[in-house]
This record gives sequence, C-alpha cells and structure tokens, in this order.
Amino acid sequence: MKLSKERVSHMAASLVARLQGEGYLEVQGPGQKLVEALDQTIMDELLVEDRLNAEIRNLMKAYEADIVKGHVDYQKMFTMIKSKLVRERGLVL
Repeated sequence: MKLSKERVSHMAASLVARLQGEGYLEVQGPGQKLVEALDQTIMDELLVEDRLNAEIRNLMKAYEADIVKGHVDYQKMFTMIKSKLVRERGLVL
C-alpha cells in the first residue's frame, strides 16, 4: 500500500469535514463513526492491489523452476496474470 494508515485517517477526516462544511453532508450522531467507517473503506480499497499481488506471487510458485532456468520472464508473467485477473474480476486499481 502506498499510503500510510495515518495519511488515510487524515484523508477520511478531512473529507467528512469538507463535505459537512460545504453543506453536502449532514451527520446525525457521532461524526467520528462516519470518519472511522470511511477510513476503513478507503483502507480496504487500497489493499485490493496488495492482496491481488500476493495471490499472483502464490500462483507463480508453480512456475518457479522455469523462471530460474530462464524459460519464463518473471515480470512479464506477473504482469500478464495480473492483467488477466483484473479484467476477469472487474477490478479498478
């Protein structure tokens, strides 16, 4: 993930404050609950690519011998698998 947890928390709080300040959002109840929910949602979305990359690395273990022998280019195969999974799953990265 490219953003720190603290940065994501700050973004969530800033977004809620700005939307409230501009009259686009009216919070009923504790506003902190909304900030926490938004924070968690942003974190989940940012971790999609990290989880996908981990899954691809596991899939690539089956080709480890070919990669070591130079029969398969690791980066090309990684990119190819990633593109295929992104397309199949309709992910936005």
